[in-house]
Order: sequence, then structure tokens, then C-alpha cells
Amino acid sequence: MPYRLVIFDFDGTLADSFPWFIGVLNGVAERYGFHPVQPDELELLRGYDARRIMRHLRVPGWKLPFIANHMRRLMARDIGGIAPFDGVPDLLRALKDGGVAVAIVSSNSVDNIRRILGPENAALVAHYACGASVFGKPAKFRKVLKATGLAMDSVFAIGDELRDIEAARRVGIACGAVTWGYTRADALAAGGPDRLFHRVDEIAAAIL
Repeated sequence: MPYRLVIFDFDGTLADSFPWFIGVLNGVAERYGFHPVQPDELELLRGYDARRIMRHLRVPGWKLPFIANHMRRLMARDIGGIAPFDGVPDLLRALKDGGVAVAIVSSNSVDNIRRILGPENAALVAHYACGASVFGKPAKFRKVLKATGLAMDSVFAIGDELRDIEAARRVGIACGAVTWGYTRADALAAGGPDRLFHRVDEIAAAIL
């Protein structure tokens, strides 16, 4: 069955926000009392899943909602310095023109996402399920599936973190991972996605 819906993660998948994230992270660590990231730790952490990162940095789980809200506010403040990856507008247009709907499931806010995409690109997205908790993406995926009424084998999810792969597997939909985001390519490959994408222009070719 051909795919009729692609569910994208946003940060690190469609938006080039990782440099911004690293720039603000240690300030957030100081505010919320977890370990700062040292420069020589960065590549190590990019090979971990979210739970292992939290253990490494000693992030208390109960603080996650507060940290997430704070990060969303910081991004809203700095939104002018964050943009979609090259090729993303063409990808969104190609999918729509090819009859494939697009959804975004993200921990980010819908306002931040719409502002980064810009009005023209944001209008190409049929469904937004935003503000997910760190481990709340399966519920957001199910919400999108319910709203669309599509069969699971016609839906493909794409993200840049191991938790994106895990969420898709829990819901029972196919998934791909992109190598230009927050997590290293080797770690993503070990997570067993159905496809590993190394360039934005590979996605439309695989879906359409």
C-alpha cells in the first residue's frame, strides 16, 4: 500500500535547531539543577537515547515538564535564528502535490513551529500534534491516526532521535530516521528504522 501520510518530528528533522539547543542547554542546566554538558561529551550524548541522556546529566524526571516549557519559551525568544533545513519547503510541497498528507508531532509548540516554517510552508501541514512530553509521542501519533482514519500501513513516521523510532514501533507504524539531527547516524541505524535518510531529497523519492 502506498503511503498516504507522513508524520514528521520537527526539531532536528525539519528545523535546524540543534546549534541553538546546544547554545542554551547549559544555561537551562544551571537553572534547573542538572549537569552541564562539557564539549568533549557532546558526541557521546548524541549516541544515547533520551533516558540514558537524562541519567548521564542527572535530570530529575519530575522537572521535565518545567524544562520543556522553559525551552519552548527560549526558542520563541530566539526564533529568528532558527530555520528549516535546506530542501524542507520543496519536500513539503512535493508530498502535498503527490497526494501525501503531512503531520508534525513534536515536543515543540505549534506557534514556534509555524513561525519557523513561515505561513506558506506551515499551510502545507495538514495536522499538528504538538507539545508532546519527552516520552509522549505514541499518544500523539495515535491522535493523528484517529483524526485521519488511515490504516497504519499507509502511515510513515520520520524523526531524528531514538525515541522517535521507539514511538513509531509502539504504535505499529513504519518509520525512518534522518542523520542530520540530534542523534548520530550509527546510533540511529542500531535502533532499526525502516529507512535511514542522509539527505532531505531522499525522503520524497522514498515516499512517492
